[in-house]
Amino acid sequence: MNGSKGPLLSRRALIGTGLGAGAAALTATGAGPAAAAAAAAAAERASTAPRRAYAFLAAATDAYPEHGTIRLAQSYTDQAGLFSTAFTYDNALAVLAHLASRTEGARSRAAALGDALLYAQAHDPGYDDGRLRQAYNVGPYTFYDGSPQPDGFVRADGTANVGTQFGFTGTAVGDMAWAGIALSALAQRTGKRRFLTGAVRIGQWIERVGRTDEPLGGYKFGVNGADEKLPFTSTEHNTDLIGLFGALAKLTGDRVWRERRAWAAAFVRGMWEPSGGFFYTGTNDGVTVNRSPIPEDTQTWTHLALASPAYARSLDWAATELAVWDTADRRNSTVPVGQSYEGVTFSSASLLANEDAPIAEGQPRPDRGGVWFEGTAHLALALRDRRAPGDEARARRLLASVERAQDLLGGGQTIGGRPVAERSGVVSASSPLDTGFGFGYYPYRHTGATAWYLLAAARANPLRA
Repeated sequence: MNGSKGPLLSRRALIGTGLGAGAAALTATGAGPAAAAAAAAAAERASTAPRRAYAFLAAATDAYPEHGTIRLAQSYTDQAGLFSTAFTYDNALAVLAHLASRTEGARSRAAALGDALLYAQAHDPGYDDGRLRQAYNVGPYTFYDGSPQPDGFVRADGTANVGTQFGFTGTAVGDMAWAGIALSALAQRTGKRRFLTGAVRIGQWIERVGRTDEPLGGYKFGVNGADEKLPFTSTEHNTDLIGLFGALAKLTGDRVWRERRAWAAAFVRGMWEPSGGFFYTGTNDGVTVNRSPIPEDTQTWTHLALASPAYARSLDWAATELAVWDTADRRNSTVPVGQSYEGVTFSSASLLANEDAPIAEGQPRPDRGGVWFEGTAHLALALRDRRAPGDEARARRLLASVERAQDLLGGGQTIGGRPVAERSGVVSASSPLDTGFGFGYYPYRHTGATAWYLLAAARANPLRA
């Protein structure tokens, strides 16, 4: 996410009394057959949810088989209106989620996605410097203005099919870091040198383009589609770099990556607010800390990357201050009657969203109680990693909410025009959600949210080498 409230798109969710927690409580007190049935359903859901989540990742990857064997996973179902867009960040997460399963088939899928990222790196239509773009097209469609997009991920001329229709042509340090983390994990797991080579090229691009000697230090956001450097510096991105540079230090043995990791970590620590127990979002100018909005991922990813007791309160801040509970009786909720979901929202601004106006032109009005399921999975994983008293029970409750969403939300959606199997894939949000950073999340099945759920279910921390 960026350090400002501008319209840049990221790739890139009360720990309260949801139905899952309520069912567990009723069972514990012997409240009768209905409670027992709800508990049995929750147990069945938990045992099969990962398998169904992996099935969604496979469907997102295999949506356009007639367009070649080199492919990335489509990020959202067709109903999101982004057509065949495959965000680099989401695909990096898919790699990491596949590796977390530790099965041979999943490792093969991870390697195939990693090779597609390497293909994009080596066959960019405009640059040969190690960069990846924010997103790519992976299948044909007709854009809103009637212009056709006929290619798959690999265009007829052999170049990678950059997502130009939506302007996803820039390169963000955070997206690059996650791709580098995924390639580093592949290098470690498979022993294949090509993955490490690609990860090193990513790290070198970030060092060359992103490093800043401004007073607050760290690494800046990246470049836009015109290759112009962007002025702000993100806590989230520098947290990602702690993970990437740490992995490169371990895999290469080169001390320079340790120094670069320390440079990114110093920026992150400088964003800590000790009186409140949270991290700020970053800086717009390299001099002044941007104090609002305060996002969720800068609280959870910082713990996953640093594992420092000095900052462990950030998880409590996120779990308390960003807590939401979405029910059908809320003003703009799209949750069906009889259902409710608990978790966290995207940022402090999400809790103050204008519920009288759409998030963006042509989009629905936001629900302040909308649950961001990707962030809810971040928090569950971080709590499991921290292991303080009560953390595991709280994480399990959050994951039960995500698993219930996979079962019950996002039905009837498609990828590449093909129906998505019911009960597979996690929607990005329970109801329309305004992030406060110029974009929203909606109840569409999402590769990134699904992958984060799988990482949390497997207790797999991608940010610590």
